[in-house]
Amino acid sequence: MPRIPLGRAALAGLGTLAVVAAAVQPVSAAPRADRAEGPVTHAFSSASAEYGVPRDLLIALGYSETHLDGHHGLPSQAGGYGVMHLVSNPDQHTLELASRLTGDTARELRTDIAANIRGGAAVLRSYADHAGLSKAERRDTDSWYPLLARYGGATDPATARLYADTVYTFLAKGVTARAEGGEKLTLPAREVAPERGSLAPAAQSPDYPSALWVPANAANYAVGRTASISKVVIHVTEGSYAGTISWFQNPSAQVSAHYVVRSSDGQITQMVREKDTAWHARSGNASGIGIEHEGYIDNPSWFTDAMYRSSAALTASICARYGIPKDRAHIVGHSEVPGNDHTDPGPNWNWTYYMQLVGGSTGGGEVQLSFPSYDTLRSGSTGAQVSAAQSLLNAAGFDAGTVDGSFGTKTTSAVTAFQKARGLGADGVVGARTWTALLSAGSTPALSQGSTGAAVQRLQRALTAALGRTVTADGDFGSGTQQAVRDYQTSRSLGIDGQVGPATWGALQAGR
Repeated sequence: MPRIPLGRAALAGLGTLAVVAAAVQPVSAAPRADRAEGPVTHAFSSASAEYGVPRDLLIALGYSETHLDGHHGLPSQAGGYGVMHLVSNPDQHTLELASRLTGDTARELRTDIAANIRGGAAVLRSYADHAGLSKAERRDTDSWYPLLARYGGATDPATARLYADTVYTFLAKGVTARAEGGEKLTLPAREVAPERGSLAPAAQSPDYPSALWVPANAANYAVGRTASISKVVIHVTEGSYAGTISWFQNPSAQVSAHYVVRSSDGQITQMVREKDTAWHARSGNASGIGIEHEGYIDNPSWFTDAMYRSSAALTASICARYGIPKDRAHIVGHSEVPGNDHTDPGPNWNWTYYMQLVGGSTGGGEVQLSFPSYDTLRSGSTGAQVSAAQSLLNAAGFDAGTVDGSFGTKTTSAVTAFQKARGLGADGVVGARTWTALLSAGSTPALSQGSTGAAVQRLQRALTAALGRTVTADGDFGSGTQQAVRDYQTSRSLGIDGQVGPATWGALQAGR
């Protein structure tokens, strides 16, 4: 492969970038290790010295991919692992390449931060060698733009450009971040001037003019709709912005969303036309417009003000164009769509602030009651499951106060009173038995395979709490629900017939 020509043209689209006070010295291929460095900083310095990749570039890349959070070896939705997002999926194999280059096992690369950082550096160095970069060019951070674009795995030039631009934006603006274990890393701002070469900018969105347009692969969505648009579904990507866009272009993904929003600045890319059906929320696909937000549900650092404001403006526009009420019955999380087993956008998503920005109501909709599992709640707990417990307590006649997702003294008193009334241990803590009793409260109609409706949903939620495994709360008593009923009856020494009569309802409502 011939040497890629590079120049000193300013990075178009970033504008004039303010540079933090002190000038940054050129990055050496072998930076001096500071004895005061923490383990993650040292891992970046060591990998830089070993493979001749600028340390600041490695840090900016890791931050753009994961905010330096390895997520305990769990993969992103695109099959990427660790701080450097080494990927193993049907079409991208940087994890396997890193293993060959470093001699570390795939498991070590997935779970060990230092090994993962070293693996990312090794992959980048292999790309530099293939491109013919000299030692002097490798010392120049601006020479790595096309190699970063390749690292992102995109085959589409516009997506490759989005990926590399994000890394250079962090180099230009600087980064202060906390790595796993609480270690603080600071990357000073610097002037950047890479040459994009032939990488093309994205086109403008056909439906939302302020967004970019990068189409998803046709294998990942359906043309047209079978229902009218009536809701907006909020998602979190469990991966990076450009990485998610690239994944939606991969025919192996079998998933997509209409829009993706970047964390750092709120940039939006549209990937599926609103008139078409993106595959993002199972039962909500036909009637929903899906908006993915860059980040991970367990790390609130991704949910920036810029992201909230940009996404809220998009949602408000969608609601205005389709006559969708701006309330929580019609602007919902992925976890709130029936038949889903996802938990995004998760407890760190600020629904109150978001709905205020949309210009709608923070209430006015049904409280989410269906979850893939039910957590133990106590005084001080917060989030959607607290709101569910408060709503159920109020509906049962036990005053938990305002349904605000905050487990305070009034909620504690209501839980204790409910437990006493049901003959449960009155400790004010909502555990599996209290959840089972709360979720099953209400009328007790006879139910069997083929039954449908709200009572079936109550049954399915209560079984999820009682059995400790997900029973899909879709209101349809099918074979899966029947088996769950049999399992519950067996474990509680009830008559085993797979039907729900007085004995089974009684056991559930007693929290057994």
